[in-house]
Amino acid sequence: MHLSTWPAIALACLATLGAAVAPSAPSAQADGLRALDGVWVYVEDRTEGRALERLAPPPMSSKFSIRTEEGAVILVSGHGSGHRDVRVALDGSATEVPGASAGTFARYRGAWKDSVFSYETGFVRAPGNAPEGLIRKEFRTTADGLIVRVGLGSPADSWSVGLYRHPQDIAMPTPAKAVIGDLAWLVGAWVGTRGANGTTSIEERWSPPSGGAMLAVSRTVSSGKMSAFEFLRIVERDGGLVYIAQPGGAAPTEFVLTELGAKRAVFDNPRHDYPKRVLYELSAEGGLSATIGFATGGSPRRFEFKREGS
Repeated sequence: MHLSTWPAIALACLATLGAAVAPSAPSAQADGLRALDGVWVYVEDRTEGRALERLAPPPMSSKFSIRTEEGAVILVSGHGSGHRDVRVALDGSATEVPGASAGTFARYRGAWKDSVFSYETGFVRAPGNAPEGLIRKEFRTTADGLIVRVGLGSPADSWSVGLYRHPQDIAMPTPAKAVIGDLAWLVGAWVGTRGANGTTSIEERWSPPSGGAMLAVSRTVSSGKMSAFEFLRIVERDGGLVYIAQPGGAAPTEFVLTELGAKRAVFDNPRHDYPKRVLYELSAEGGLSATIGFATGGSPRRFEFKREGS
């Protein structure tokens, strides 16, 4: 080979190699879209100017799932679409999901632009009517997680903004040191009522601490019929305590003890959609309160109990 021809040949080879390995625009777009795949759990409200008691996920589920494919995003769960997957095309074409009544449906239109997946949903509530109640949702992946913006109307007057992450990417809190005997004040049969006329009764029955554990069963009775039940455990683990709930006998969800006082115990699981926090507290008068909700803000649900027979 003549040395004078080598530079030209080398440059040609490098150009060919560069063309082979350089990512194409469609490939980069596909990678960005695939980042939406999976289960997402609400972390915090990022809506500007929202009061503490109003902090909550945007107008959608605190847990949702997305699956992507060529040219479309599949809304798997948690999007308000019922128990069906909805395929939202990215070319602006409409997907219509039938409603409960004949001639009614939800219409979806989606797009992928500037690394943002967005879709609009309009509802035809009567045959022949135009879509109404427009909802717009935007999803952008960031280094901090998935930013979700939800606006109502067209154009949207205001936006709710939330941060979501994959459960495995949410840090668990540092457990508090404790042994099962520290919660002996929770032992007993606790009963309470709910509703305007006290027609709903709720009870929790906690066993004494033994063998590193306490067990409980909860029952809700409405209008004379059991409407809900739950199996509960608190167990010692790694120098701390874990609260394990199984509502309706479902798969267990664990919350770790993060705060402990003389008559107060707080259990947290930021990877759970709702509740993320369970709090028990014994009042000076001997009543028991159980509170569930988010770790910060929102409107927690509070249940008040008295010792059975008191």
